[in-house]
Amino acid sequence: MKAANAKSDAAPGAPPGASPAPRRALGDFTADRRLLMLAAMALVVGSGGAGAAWVLIRLITLTTNLVWFGRLDVVSRSLDTLTPSAWMVAAPVLGGLVIGLMARFGSEKIRGHGIPEAIEAILIGGSRMSPKVAVLKPISSAISIGTGGPFGAEGPIIMTGGAIGSLFAQFFHLSAAERKTLLVAGAAAGMTAIFGTPVAAVLLAVELLLFEWRPRSFIPVAVAAVAATAWRPLLFGTGPLFPFDADPLLPWWGLGLCAGLGVLAGLQSGLLTKLLYGLEDAFERLPIHWMWWPALGGLGVGLGGLIEPRALGVGYDVIRDLLTGHLVVQAVLVLLAVKAAIWLVALSSGTSGGVLAPLLILGGAMGWLVGQVLPGDPGFWALLGMAAMLGGTMRSPLTAVIFAVELTGDWRMLAPLLAASAAAYATTVLLLKRSILTEKIARRGRHITREYGVDPYELVRVADVMVQAVDTLPADLPIPAAVEVLQAGRHQVYPVVDASGRLVGLASRADALAWRVEGGLEAQTVAERISDAALPVAHPDDVVARAVDVMLATGQGRIPVTDPASGRLVGLLARKDLLRIHASASQAEAERKAYFAPMRKT
Repeated sequence: MKAANAKSDAAPGAPPGASPAPRRALGDFTADRRLLMLAAMALVVGSGGAGAAWVLIRLITLTTNLVWFGRLDVVSRSLDTLTPSAWMVAAPVLGGLVIGLMARFGSEKIRGHGIPEAIEAILIGGSRMSPKVAVLKPISSAISIGTGGPFGAEGPIIMTGGAIGSLFAQFFHLSAAERKTLLVAGAAAGMTAIFGTPVAAVLLAVELLLFEWRPRSFIPVAVAAVAATAWRPLLFGTGPLFPFDADPLLPWWGLGLCAGLGVLAGLQSGLLTKLLYGLEDAFERLPIHWMWWPALGGLGVGLGGLIEPRALGVGYDVIRDLLTGHLVVQAVLVLLAVKAAIWLVALSSGTSGGVLAPLLILGGAMGWLVGQVLPGDPGFWALLGMAAMLGGTMRSPLTAVIFAVELTGDWRMLAPLLAASAAAYATTVLLLKRSILTEKIARRGRHITREYGVDPYELVRVADVMVQAVDTLPADLPIPAAVEVLQAGRHQVYPVVDASGRLVGLASRADALAWRVEGGLEAQTVAERISDAALPVAHPDDVVARAVDVMLATGQGRIPVTDPASGRLVGLLARKDLLRIHASASQAEAERKAYFAPMRKT
């Protein structure tokens, strides 16, 4: 009967001390040649994401023209020329009804603005999306936005591009982490194609979707964004989406005003988030099936459209006017109130549409209004309001800064944008535990943290935490004596070493019980029973993370540490040693100490 420690994924016949998995050379990053394969795949996914963006925009324009202008073409038209009528109320209701039917009998994943669903697929679903989502999400979003829904195309294209990346990945033998990379690559490509913001798209992937910062994921996502950028001139044209060139001409204390605007945007973001989920709770209490909720949301959209038609649809023309100042105060006040109201009602009803464009309008309108009493062009403050609202609401401040710069092409705005976005971000993270994107996931019983940090187990060597004074059994110890030691000893497992201290194997209390039951082993030694067992071991220079992997792979709670050259036992690593590392990291976060305390008067 072999000892229980023979359970290992080391190669058959491996000598004692063989590791259960090949060791990688330690370095700053863990990239390997599969990165090149993923980058090549990302070229395909990036092209697919760009194509999906083109299809989505054409679907939205086609639906908009058909519903509001009775024309079957894809020429972009503004809704500000619409005349209030009964159809303005009926169209969003009918659109919501169609979306409710598609969600109930097609896929419930098309409900919402897409980003929380993408996050769920990444963290919970193994980065696997169904073909239904790839088809139904752009169609439902085109119907929602085309019939007046106050949404943007970015959430749907993130979901659709992600679905394309996920479906493509599922044709190959890839890990969940590699599928996640291609899913996010498709999402970033779609966003890049629509807005022409490749750097912001990659930053959004890092800050919101990848939940890591590794070459394995960053480089393929960047490749996909670059591929979409290459396709964009053929699909959408060149240049920034909202060209803007305004010198802020701020006084030396002007960055403080920018931060103050960011705080206002953070408060506005927190209020909108609270109202949104309050309305969602109200819909949950309705005594009707959720399939009908988008139609009720559409009713609210239509009634708002009667007050301000420009609040309907994506509203890119409104963003341009906010930046260029072609508005009056009363019009902006009405637009801000109506857009906020219909967006909250529609989104809380579970219809399909994005949040980014509405956030730009709401933050921009607030900034434009505040800019009436601040120095400089109101369009400058509108841009700061847009970035601050985006950074605070989506908890992605770097994305917000670069997104605003890439949208406008004005790189002189970096410092004011950073001040405003960081202030909004600080405000929202202090006021709200969850963002508008993660609250929905949390309500489904899933906890998400968006704080990144280096795993402390990757920073500590085994030699720093192992126990060096190890109780062992001699290899030539007779079995009866070994049984007595194992049953009376204070450890569950003992390393077995030969006369030179070289590790031979492991003996446990379970082995002792088996030997006693088997009987007739008086003439045998411990080494004769276990010496052919392949051992899971660690080396002193290994990082602790690798030792943890060995423990998980072999089911061992304690693993011996051997010298890689001689095979001699030099220590033992147990679970409690791992807990000390975690406790030390927690203590470093919690312990506050002044090393240069002020001198006290005697």
